Amino acid sequence: IGPNPTSEDFNSGKNAIGTGPFKFVSYRSGDRIELTRNDDYWGPKPAWSKVTYRIISNDAARSAALLSGDVDFIDAVPTSDIARLRGDARLAISEIVSSRLIFLAMDQGREGPTPFVTGPNGEVLEKNPLRDHRVREALSLAVNRSAIADRVMENTALPSGQFLPEGSYSYVPGLKAPPYDPARAKQLLAEAGFPNGLRITLHGSNDRYVNDAKVIQAIGQMWSRIGVQTTVEALPWSAYVGRAGKQEFSVFQFGWGTATGEASNALRAQLATVAPEKGMGTANRGRYSHPALDALIDRALLTVDDDAREKLLQQATTLGMQDVGIIPLHEQKNIWAMRRGLAYAPRVDEETRAADIRPAS
Repeated sequence: IGPNPTSEDFNSGKNAIGTGPFKFVSYRSGDRIELTRNDDYWGPKPAWSKVTYRIISNDAARSAALLSGDVDFIDAVPTSDIARLRGDARLAISEIVSSRLIFLAMDQGREGPTPFVTGPNGEVLEKNPLRDHRVREALSLAVNRSAIADRVMENTALPSGQFLPEGSYSYVPGLKAPPYDPARAKQLLAEAGFPNGLRITLHGSNDRYVNDAKVIQAIGQMWSRIGVQTTVEALPWSAYVGRAGKQEFSVFQFGWGTATGEASNALRAQLATVAPEKGMGTANRGRYSHPALDALIDRALLTVDDDAREKLLQQATTLGMQDVGIIPLHEQKNIWAMRRGLAYAPRVDEETRAADIRPAS
């Protein structure tokens, strides 16, 4: 790659480098990427001599392209189309519970007023109520995760109480999704000094996670039932993520895919006290901080023995979730659909790789 490369240098293939199973042919922005098989590839050769990745961002258009035969394989199958695609004898489905947790983060850095939480009549609060464990737990218990998974996500998600799906290294057995308990939530708010509830604006994206805007809208309705008058504001990801990084919100939706498959990745990014020089708290937009949790993460990262490290990570996960450092919601399912005759081994990391698509035999 020469000095001062431009976007066009990459888009044209001038700066394409790599040793993968396919070679770059062409790229048309917003439309498609064309590849050809690399017969000099060091690993198993892919089944296809040519591959075209189509970029179809509209959910309905993506499903329609598969049903019409215009494409052979799609990822990010829209939840509204799952039942129809499952029932089509011409098609096959591949799915797996992902390593991506959808959750709510909360401003726990400000000791004084937080911008989008007030008293029930709109009065400014001297202290940030989100720093009170009872308030955080009340908001968590007021979320009916099963209803979200079944109705909003149309059975393409599993309620969760931790970062990783069952079966993962450092998954905590018995640490289930918090129960739906609005009566207890109201009691906790009253104990925290808010018998008449609060007003909250819940922020989230509308184009990043599966049904993200619908999820926060449902949560807003659930919170209103315990006396937390909730306004929901869903923004395009391009505008949303920057504002969240500047700590502009009070309660806000995010997702985290644990690419390493073990809990230290999520713990150090989301719940560790922000310390850029140590690589800690890199995605901790709520500025949660708990010294005992930090100590467990540090010990785990310095522990070589797998069993001992797993126990430390499980302890850290349990502490962070019991303290409601975040409000876990659900794990998404990764779902692919394809014409019958093809097969794809589902991946928890959400990747779609043409080299892994094979004839069904």
